[in-house]
Amino acid sequence: MSDLSWFARIALPRGAVYARRDGDTLIVLDRAPWEDARETGERVPVTTTRLLVPCVPTKIVCVGLNYAMHVAESTTGAIQAPEEPMLFFKPPSALVAQGEPIVIPDGVGRVDHEVEMAVVIGTRLTRGSLEEARRAIFGVTALNDVSARVLQKKDGQWGRAKGFDTFCPLGPGIARGLDADVLHLSARVNGELRQEGTTRDLLVKSAELVSFVSRVMTLEPGDVISTGTPAGVGPLVPGDTVEIEVEGVGRLANPVRGAS
Repeated sequence: MSDLSWFARIALPRGAVYARRDGDTLIVLDRAPWEDARETGERVPVTTTRLLVPCVPTKIVCVGLNYAMHVAESTTGAIQAPEEPMLFFKPPSALVAQGEPIVIPDGVGRVDHEVEMAVVIGTRLTRGSLEEARRAIFGVTALNDVSARVLQKKDGQWGRAKGFDTFCPLGPGIARGLDADVLHLSARVNGELRQEGTTRDLLVKSAELVSFVSRVMTLEPGDVISTGTPAGVGPLVPGDTVEIEVEGVGRLANPVRGAS
């Protein structure tokens, strides 16, 4: 496999499989790409294939306030960046794939989009050095850290506000071979540009984050670490379509609807 590759997890009649993109087709793999996968030779067209969430993580670790401009606009009361990365979790039950709806629960108040570049772990890592952490990153993907702001402020911690079902769109695939710390990212709602930034502005870079997290908990292949959002977060309402994009990964689009 080449150093620059794009992988997806796709739905076939027999079940979910991983695949590597080759032009307009996806070549099916015999296992997850970080498991020394081999290509089966089976090809399916990109345009008619349903993309699934691109990995099956045991945990989704997120980092708060990792861009200076987002710290400045934050409504959490923080006036400066944390001294160390501030971690929180999204449950795997929050995951949705390309095209699947974000469902806003009744009575939660304002719900925002947050475009983020996330890294996907390819090897088990415990208490990893910076270099070990860099090698443990299989590739990068896009994550929309959907957040219920009223509950975030009310609770004082972020588990409920960011953990609702459908509050973690992820995908559309995983790009391997990119420099995670020089990527452009953006968010659009109904075609209007809302957020734009670059991972060059991360306060704590991707490999540093992976090393830091691995000193707290063992990271498993397929786990996701999301690196924070730039300035420009804004509200979503039923009827919207939100599109987030990370350079080299592609555009992740999700409609928004109400629970009732």
